[in-house]
Amino acid sequence: MRRQLEEPIRRHWYGSNGLGNLFLGALTGPASVLFGLGVRTRNVLYDQGLLHSADPSLPVISVGNLAVGGTGKTPVARWLMDRLLQLDRTPALVSRGYGHDEVLLHRRWHPGCPVIADPDRLRGVAKAAREGADTCILDDGFQHRRMDRDLDILLFSHRDPLPARLLPRGPYREPLRSLRRSQLVLVTSHGQTGRRHVHQMIRQLGALPGSPAVVAFPFRPGPWQELDGSIARRPEAGAVVVSSVARPKSVAALAEEAGVQVAEVMAYPDHHNYSEDDVTRIRNQAGSRPMVTTEKDAVKLVHFRDHLPDVRVLTLAPDPDPGVVRIIDKALETALAKGDARVANEPAQGREESA
Repeated sequence: MRRQLEEPIRRHWYGSNGLGNLFLGALTGPASVLFGLGVRTRNVLYDQGLLHSADPSLPVISVGNLAVGGTGKTPVARWLMDRLLQLDRTPALVSRGYGHDEVLLHRRWHPGCPVIADPDRLRGVAKAAREGADTCILDDGFQHRRMDRDLDILLFSHRDPLPARLLPRGPYREPLRSLRRSQLVLVTSHGQTGRRHVHQMIRQLGALPGSPAVVAFPFRPGPWQELDGSIARRPEAGAVVVSSVARPKSVAALAEEAGVQVAEVMAYPDHHNYSEDDVTRIRNQAGSRPMVTTEKDAVKLVHFRDHLPDVRVLTLAPDPDPGVVRIIDKALETALAKGDARVANEPAQGREESA
């Protein structure tokens, strides 16, 4: 039912035509105006210092977005964790805990690093410090203005529609002028098809007043895996693609780019928690055909592996240009130096209170 409700709304967001679209526009327009008023008021209060942003107890790098869903925050956060490890840092991932699949993934990817789920992100950073971290990646942190950050990385998908319309008329949580709060913008894409649209978005975002550096951050299909994360071979026959992500069609397109013949797509709502009934339906629908799913779905489906058809997991591999990697590394080094100096100058009593 939730997917049936989401589909017409997403079609409305991304420019479908027809009487239904006109009706949704008339219905959501006034609510979007009210939502925008609330967002702008909150931002003004923070910008003018009437609402206070607290200093965290560690250097913090936020990965966020303006539009809801499907920009690649989870794999970008993983890549940043890997870069920090290469810089001999001890990073932690701090999330509000919505969508536990992402928390499970980060714990699988970085078992030696703290992964904290806490709706109070300031408290989560303090907990990460107690667990031995010296740096934090803040997942989906751009709108979390109650805590200051040392670096805000803002993500856009090449599919995010422009001009930007605020919720619920469009997918945006803030207007485009908010990107001036960030220090770096990454435009993500999945596979070769998406890359053709990236440069146009880079030009549009880069032309906005006060825009920071805007660069491309593409993904390509990575190695195939089993549900438990072990290496696997590509499925040979026509496959059923099963996913619970914001953009299920992009999963199918990426699977085809990876050499898979896609026979059918089964889409569940974003962050869906699979039940035994879901697994039975998937098994009956797939029959003797292999199943392809995402890493985010794999951590939730692994417990049902004995009741599923032959499953292969399609992974994402970051594929940024070396020049882009240098830009990101420079931003990280600047942020870490800033954050280390701030933490070192913070009074011991203040650190104890934040913990």
